Amino acid sequence: MSKESQKIQVALADDHKLVRSSMAKLVASFSNCSVLFDAENGEEVMEKLRKHLIPDILLLDISMPLMDGFETCLWATKNFPQVRVIALTMNTDERSIVKMMRNGAKGFLSKNTEASELKKAIETVMEKSFYLPEEMSWKLVTGMQNEANMPALPSDLSEKEKEFLIHVCTELHYDQIAKKMFISPRTIDDYRAILYEKLKVHSRMGLAMYAIKNGLVDSIE
Repeated sequence: MSKESQKIQVALADDHKLVRSSMAKLVASFSNCSVLFDAENGEEVMEKLRKHLIPDILLLDISMPLMDGFETCLWATKNFPQVRVIALTMNTDERSIVKMMRNGAKGFLSKNTEASELKKAIETVMEKSFYLPEEMSWKLVTGMQNEANMPALPSDLSEKEKEFLIHVCTELHYDQIAKKMFISPRTIDDYRAILYEKLKVHSRMGLAMYAIKNGLVDSIE
């Protein structure tokens, strides 16, 4: 086995060419790493992986056109679970960290991180499968605590739940909504109870206000 094949194979995805090039040079300077490929967005990552260019580590920016880091991470970890994703991004807010980790990322770093920490993160994820700097760990914990008290985003709701919310904004009674949706009144009760919990509301008015604030009622015929 050649020395090159023994190295950690790293891929990079970032829509900024200069950043991508600099990161590739930095990773290649690590004695135990080599760069397998770089990509401008998530769609390019998909193409490379489908062509059997399978890295050990995928360094992934979050803000990319066509297919962002959240979507790419979820797809990559689902279809190529052997690829370990590390988010390397300027988006270090609590919600981004929580979402990336839930989508399968094994690490999360700021682009302002030192080269030594990036190298440490790559090695740790390879050896122990998970790496978060201390400040990111605190943000992850805080983000998860805050998320538990925050209403779900529209993107987190099913199409049926969105449809139910749309009908809630009309004058239809719940039994009429059930008929409109071709489901039983009991199922409507279940939707209502689940959405009360998800959206942190306690009344039909609360459900309706959520739908209005999030633009769901635009779909009312």
